[in-house]
Amino acid sequence: MADSSNATKNASTPPRTLLTTNSLLIGSSPHIGSPVLSRTLMRNVLIALAPVTIFGIITFGLPALLTVLVSIISAVAAESLFRAITRQDIRAGDCSAVVSGLLLALILPPSTPLWMTALGAIFAVVVAKEFFGGLGANVFNPALIGRAFMLMSFPAAVTTWHRPPGGFVAKLADSLNAASIVDGVSGVTPLNIIKTGSDVSGVGRDFFAAGLSGSPEYWSTIKTLFIGNHAGCIGESSILLILAGFIFLLITKTIDWRAPLAMCAAGIIASLALGFDPLFSILSGGILFGAVFMATDYVSAPITARGKLIFGFGAGLITILIRKWGSYPEGVTYGILIMNGLTPFLNRLLPRKYGFVAKKKAAPAAAVSGAAK
Repeated sequence: MADSSNATKNASTPPRTLLTTNSLLIGSSPHIGSPVLSRTLMRNVLIALAPVTIFGIITFGLPALLTVLVSIISAVAAESLFRAITRQDIRAGDCSAVVSGLLLALILPPSTPLWMTALGAIFAVVVAKEFFGGLGANVFNPALIGRAFMLMSFPAAVTTWHRPPGGFVAKLADSLNAASIVDGVSGVTPLNIIKTGSDVSGVGRDFFAAGLSGSPEYWSTIKTLFIGNHAGCIGESSILLILAGFIFLLITKTIDWRAPLAMCAAGIIASLALGFDPLFSILSGGILFGAVFMATDYVSAPITARGKLIFGFGAGLITILIRKWGSYPEGVTYGILIMNGLTPFLNRLLPRKYGFVAKKKAAPAAAVSGAAK
């Protein structure tokens, strides 16, 4: 009797399946697997960002270091706390929050108050990423959303600039001084100088007067912009190191070249059309930094080759248009964010085709003539 009841129970109860994986993912085809983990991609981005981060810390001193640390810690802590409250797995190990926090810090002035930096990092990770479903589900670039939030909430702090204390050639011990930035000589970025109605020669004179370049001549100004020893955001100034990071990301196949090149090409074309110096436009501000590290985001940028080209071109065009007629001298943030909003449309307009359909072979001419008869 016991045996029959057990048999009946076993027959009515579905067998239990032991899952050997962490999760069971169900989705529509096609299913494409890759051995590359998100942690690996984030690690490559962090490696590419290391040179510009170190340069910014050496150039601007202790305030830059504190800004970077506060932004990263706030981003990681905010993501972990939010996911713990919402009973989700803690994913700090994938380093996505670290990348978002570092990117935000690198597009801020070194003199930004630390509590504002922390608030911006929390907004970037929680509102721009976790509210949309976490990594892989965000519509907009989190770091740029964080900066846009800070720019709207604290415009004076986010647009206050100071000259590097003594320049890059100064000793590290002298530059690691909090007062060197906070109480230092206020300065303006090259784009601020252009916004006031001056030209590249005016930027050269300002560099020369501040001791940032050897002469006020054009090519000396270009050299200063290329090296990055001038007032600006922590990580956007050194074009040389941004290009080094770009090459590393290309070699490791972490990013695609289309969006960055299209964004720079659009910046050059629009600058020529609107009367700007094209070389100055690319080397000043954050257009190259945004093109390499923001426009290549896997989630908020298109997935197709043509979509990436359109995305990059649109971001570069909007950036120069804002520089020309906007109230702020820089437009990279809003240029990329606007194109982020168009990404779903570009993905539908230019869909990626998987597989292929075999072409039908043409019927022999003799068979066609015979059928006609």
